[in-house]
Amino acid sequence: MSTANHDTLVYRLAQMLVKLNQGEKLDPQALADEFGVNLRTVQRDLNERFAYLPLIKTGGRYHLEPTFLGKLSTRDIERFASLAGVRGLFPSLSDDFLRDIFDTRIQSALLVKGHHYESLAGKETQFRQLEQAIVARHHVSFDYQKDAGTKHYPSVAPYKLVNHKGIWYLAGRDADRLKTFAFGKIDHLRRLESQFEPDPAIDKTLAEEDGIWLGEEKKEIVLKVSSVVAGYFKRRKLIANQIIEKELEDGGLIVSAKVGHPNQVLPIVRYWIPHIRIISPEGLQGEMEAELSGYLAGASTKYPADAAQPSAIQKLGAK
Repeated sequence: MSTANHDTLVYRLAQMLVKLNQGEKLDPQALADEFGVNLRTVQRDLNERFAYLPLIKTGGRYHLEPTFLGKLSTRDIERFASLAGVRGLFPSLSDDFLRDIFDTRIQSALLVKGHHYESLAGKETQFRQLEQAIVARHHVSFDYQKDAGTKHYPSVAPYKLVNHKGIWYLAGRDADRLKTFAFGKIDHLRRLESQFEPDPAIDKTLAEEDGIWLGEEKKEIVLKVSSVVAGYFKRRKLIANQIIEKELEDGGLIVSAKVGHPNQVLPIVRYWIPHIRIISPEGLQGEMEAELSGYLAGASTKYPADAAQPSAIQKLGAK
């Protein structure tokens, strides 16, 4: 299929989806006349390419099942049209897969933050159960593997499955606290009969939060970033809830972040040593330096340097 033909096909399918999404009843012959194609082409669009849609045929006209009306965004329509247009090239795009993509209720259960995904091999059924519980607003119970041992949670209101930096988490309300649970540590999941009311405030928090420390009180950390690495912080947020407060005359930055735990910031500070320093809260920079000094002292004691042997850096440089 040429690019031009594919673009024409995607445009036609997108326009048909827009009409369906708006509640129109589609007449195949009228569509054929509108798009300058023959009747069989439109019938193939409706019966084969849109086989995954919940279409109803009444009096020779096609329309969308009422419960699905108005649920597609412009971006969704373009994506579904593209998928339907090339599905013959990808047998893995099954009807069930496309139907799930179309169902925005399932989409509302997921919030992806990151580009790499944790393998769910062996836990697909449990993941699906959580999706369904989120969609239906049913409480769930499960066992959770902690460092101190297994803890049982008898009733959690699941709100989202969040992918943060490649790891899947369940964001849910346990009693009155919003918490995150690493999906890989959840066992013996059970969907309960009891239901919970949606909370727009929680949905807003999850959409706006950059990290996964949901139940902690936010504290502000202020950093001074040198001009050497300032460009990285200007291109994208390297720290949760990062805000560039000021650009310095030498090209450096003053950056602030409201975080639920210091570990949302400290790994980045350590990574960019010596080009970043903690200004506030007072004492945190000193604590980090003391920790690093202790590490270096312990490392030098355990692995004393041998002047006769080349360092690892020298070895790498020699290659």
